[in-house]
Amino acid sequence: MPPKGKGGKEGKGAPAASGSGDTDKNEKAPKGGTAVKVRHILCEKHGKCMEAMEKLKAGVRFNEVATQYSEDKARQGGDLGWMTRGSMVGPFQDAAFALANSTTDKPVYTDPPIKTKHGYHIIMVEGKK
Repeated sequence: MPPKGKGGKEGKGAPAASGSGDTDKNEKAPKGGTAVKVRHILCEKHGKCMEAMEKLKAGVRFNEVATQYSEDKARQGGDLGWMTRGSMVGPFQDAAFALANSTTDKPVYTDPPIKTKHGYHIIMVEGKK
């Protein structure tokens, strides 16, 4: 077995080097590019976040719910603007890049909310590049 493993490594050496570079590029593309135009509603308490979620489900515009419920500095309708990959906390970033583009009047958002060290986030994405 060890010679086979060693031979396997040597055999994969050159292709793996070029293959891993291709893999990195391929991994980024399906996740939605390198930046997202994102809005969120941030609540420290899960209960308040669920109240905001109920408003969204009732058809209230995302930006209106964000203005009323969000507890962060982006209270202007929850708009965080364009955020690049690597500038967001892990779970938030993963959710943001996984979401489809939508609008504030017909938002596609994270359900359930995403928990991070900052609190609970309801996230929507308006664009990707």
